[in-house]
Amino acid sequence: MGGDRSLRPEVVYDDEELPARRLTGRIGLAVSVVAFAVAVLVLWQVFRPLARGSQYYLIIFLAGTLPLVFLAYKSGFSRGRAASARPTVLDWILAVVALIVCLYPLNPFDGGYDAFLNRQGLLDPVDVVFGAIMLVLVVEACRRTTGWALPVVCLAFLAYAYYGGLLPQSWPIAHAGLDFAQIVDALYNSGSGFYGTPLDVAATYIVLFTIYGAVLDLSGASRFFVDLSVAAFRRSRSAAGRTAVAAGFLLGTVSGSGTATAVSVGAVTWPMLRRAGYPAEQAGGMLAAAGVGAILSPPTLGAAAFIVAEYLDVSYLTVLGWAMIPTVLYYLGILLAVEIDVRRFRVRSLRTPPVSSLRLLGRFGYHFSSLVLIVVLLALGESATRAVVYATLVAFLLSFLDRRSWLTPRRVFEALSAGVRGVLPVVAVCAAAGIITATTTKTGLGAQLASLLVRGAQAVFSDPTAVLAMTVVLAAVALALLGLAVPVTASFIIGWVIIGPALLALGVPAPAAAMFVFYYSVLSEVTPPTALAAVGASAITGGRTIATMWQALKYALPAFLAPIAFVLTPAGSYLLARGSFTEVAWATAVAMLAVAALAVASGGWVLGIGPAGTGPRVLAALAGLLLLYLEPPTIAAGAALLAAAVLWSALDRRRSTPPPEPTPAPPAPVLSEPTPAPPAPVLSEPTPASVAPASEPAPASEPATAPASTPIPSSPSSSATTPGAAPAPIPSTPPSSSTPDERG
Repeated sequence: MGGDRSLRPEVVYDDEELPARRLTGRIGLAVSVVAFAVAVLVLWQVFRPLARGSQYYLIIFLAGTLPLVFLAYKSGFSRGRAASARPTVLDWILAVVALIVCLYPLNPFDGGYDAFLNRQGLLDPVDVVFGAIMLVLVVEACRRTTGWALPVVCLAFLAYAYYGGLLPQSWPIAHAGLDFAQIVDALYNSGSGFYGTPLDVAATYIVLFTIYGAVLDLSGASRFFVDLSVAAFRRSRSAAGRTAVAAGFLLGTVSGSGTATAVSVGAVTWPMLRRAGYPAEQAGGMLAAAGVGAILSPPTLGAAAFIVAEYLDVSYLTVLGWAMIPTVLYYLGILLAVEIDVRRFRVRSLRTPPVSSLRLLGRFGYHFSSLVLIVVLLALGESATRAVVYATLVAFLLSFLDRRSWLTPRRVFEALSAGVRGVLPVVAVCAAAGIITATTTKTGLGAQLASLLVRGAQAVFSDPTAVLAMTVVLAAVALALLGLAVPVTASFIIGWVIIGPALLALGVPAPAAAMFVFYYSVLSEVTPPTALAAVGASAITGGRTIATMWQALKYALPAFLAPIAFVLTPAGSYLLARGSFTEVAWATAVAMLAVAALAVASGGWVLGIGPAGTGPRVLAALAGLLLLYLEPPTIAAGAALLAAAVLWSALDRRRSTPPPEPTPAPPAPVLSEPTPAPPAPVLSEPTPASVAPASEPAPASEPATAPASTPIPSSPSSSATTPGAAPAPIPSTPPSSSTPDERG
């Protein structure tokens, strides 16, 4: 395991944010105390819900978190390091005002909470003023944590709500129009505005999982996951790449954040990847793709997965079941790309410390216990909130099995406060998303845009299958473009209220439509030109940012096409584990074959054969698309095209390989003059090769161009000697075992 950890945990923030202040001293302590109090409230709500209902709890939760945003995040307008390191006077004013307007609905001098609810639809002028201030503060908090893109989108929706009544009534998106008081009422005093489903999910599910991740990290789990990944693949030539991918998957269970996982894994594995011979951009793309897989991988999917469960009114375990097979397909594509890159870039094998993975599992395997407990409790019918709290308690108790990771009272305080601070950007995004959901609910915009999308596809095609395919393609493009501007959670919410109804209107099952929107929202993290995970990975590797983004896109290519299979045919639901065992099994096998075909197309290599030219790559790409349609005729055609691509590559390989030169026969021995026996070795003066360690090659065998930091493994024939025999000759060239086999 790694070295001792600091008492103060590092706050791992979500992808959806700008850099936060690192508050220290009394200000940092004050923020931590408030965050700790919010964490206690969240835990209390799980077992003893507040009697006044969910919206009452959300008001208190937002009053405890929104002011912290203005203290923890810079405005971006002040100049100088000192001005940005500590909250300014304006930041303190905004924090105090945020606290007041958040608690205003509970004002006991004006009838209290019940009186505020009774004024719904008929707000007093004072209510409108406080609601307007709340609107400005939520948009500003969103700008501080995510940048300008999402606030601009929110302002556009507000403008549509206010000016939509001025549009020609013949336009499909025209509505009767809303005045300012009606807009504020929908945002400030209803269940579809600031206190809607997005904020409810953030305050009940996401914050608990961030607290769990902080506790699990402090218990030593992160270091164990990386060490286990290194130990599991240390003898493979693909060890460096496999370690990065495996570590990304395992660390994703702790953070559930794509960019944070990519950066954390890159800090540990980039030195290995560099010594193995990976170019910086290639390694960065691999790290970004592996990090984004954290948002797609059970048991701690990204924040949008909890919103999927809420919108469809299903358990979180059901959503985990839907994500299992797509996760396998995603990581299969990455691992195939890793194996191809090993051969393309002639990656070298590395000598790693002789750590046994079984020994690590035996000593520290208990870190998996809390993860398994979550799934078991969900399967037994326990709520997701209680399951994660129990898992957090187990992680806390197990920390005492390692003296370096004891969760003392001070570290528990830091873990709980860090968990709440880590969810601040998500709170800002979810509160701002309430502007979008309230506007679409009040104006009917979602249904109108969905109808336009379907009618646009029907204008091009008349066949229902072609209409569905065209709608799916347009939806995928729209979600990809939307993800360039707004974070994952907001991208899913907008996509679901606009694109979800279009897919449902064409007969797509709700689970398939929701997971389609979810996956395309997540994959915006690796989509140029704003791939946040790739930006973080390139900062670690030092590679070019745009080139790293394109490499990440190559690794994640199968994940962009697999979600289309969810919605195109009824068999696509089998990839969400919705069907019999036989149906799910054959659909999964065909999809895995499609992923392999896409890996050949994007990587330009057929494993076991060698390079694939342009022709075979085109055939493999077509094969992957046909296979993902999951209908018998297209499956047969796709399999035939893939076989043709493999055969074509094999023939090209055979034609490009020169015939071996004939080996001359050895001369016949001279019988009349027998060869004298070799002299016995002088035991008192052994040759240098005979005393060299078995695991180290002799210096003469190392080429002059080999990097000093990359040990080249010795050939088995040169590292062992038979007792009583003369030492074997030392080759003058590097052993063939260190040269990659170009045939894969």
